[in-house]
Amino acid sequence: MNRKLITNIFIFGLAVIALYFISCVSKKQDSDNWEQLLDKDLSKWDMYLSYEIKNGYDGKVPVDANGDTIQPVGYNNNYKNVFSVTEEDNEPVLKVSGEVYGCVFTKASYRNYHLKAKMKWGDKKWEPRLEKDMDSGILYHSQGECGMDYWRTWMLSHEFQLIQNGNEGSSGDYWCIGNTYVKVRAEKDPVKATFNPDAPPIPLGAGTVNGHYCAAIKPDEKAHGEWNDIELICYEGKSLHIVNGKVVMALSDLSYVEKDVLIPLDEGKIQLQSEAAEVFYKDIRIKNIDKMPDAYLQYF
Repeated sequence: MNRKLITNIFIFGLAVIALYFISCVSKKQDSDNWEQLLDKDLSKWDMYLSYEIKNGYDGKVPVDANGDTIQPVGYNNNYKNVFSVTEEDNEPVLKVSGEVYGCVFTKASYRNYHLKAKMKWGDKKWEPRLEKDMDSGILYHSQGECGMDYWRTWMLSHEFQLIQNGNEGSSGDYWCIGNTYVKVRAEKDPVKATFNPDAPPIPLGAGTVNGHYCAAIKPDEKAHGEWNDIELICYEGKSLHIVNGKVVMALSDLSYVEKDVLIPLDEGKIQLQSEAAEVFYKDIRIKNIDKMPDAYLQYF
């Protein structure tokens, strides 16, 4: 083998090693920027369970057969094992049975961040949604105590709805949880507001005449039982709902109303709902951001 060939092989080998090193450093930096929120012990989460809500619920405190008030299950009491973690391909997977209304919620609060998760639907449903689409959600900027909403279950927050595409809505829809308020570019008809990035912004929620719900652009949801990629980006009172890479909702002026005063609601804990449907989550991770990514500024 001549000297020139040996030299070329040596240079090529160095190049391969250098590329491998750069790749490893890049992956490590990306990994270091993201905080994994899910482990087998749910060590970064607390939980709250309220009631096994039945058909005919009207917003009042449930009562038993004798008419006596039923107490909520409460905090960190995993009744009926509603929340459990299994392992799939050496990765923790959170199962939410949905049998009791409730949530797991982060112990930490977050402000400006990018959240990613993978979710898929199970097969079980419970009252009061046996005849309805499977439903869950990510509630963000959550503050205060659980149980202040119509369902007596969740904290004051903004909802990134997760729901099977059907007659009731789409994943990425927005719901006010409690007396929250936002602005959204939307078209309004007598029934509902629908997100349209080309429409002028309208107020939504507490103190407005536009309701507490905005329909998202319909996402390309995966087939039942397949994993969907869910992303939530929040920065300085703005948020984006992204489903399988598609922006389906953009919101601004994230706030709540107290005694007719508008107060920013742009930071807080993250809740994952248990809402009468079996749902699975994995690869839940979050990282801080110092600006809204340039690619998404057009939505505001």
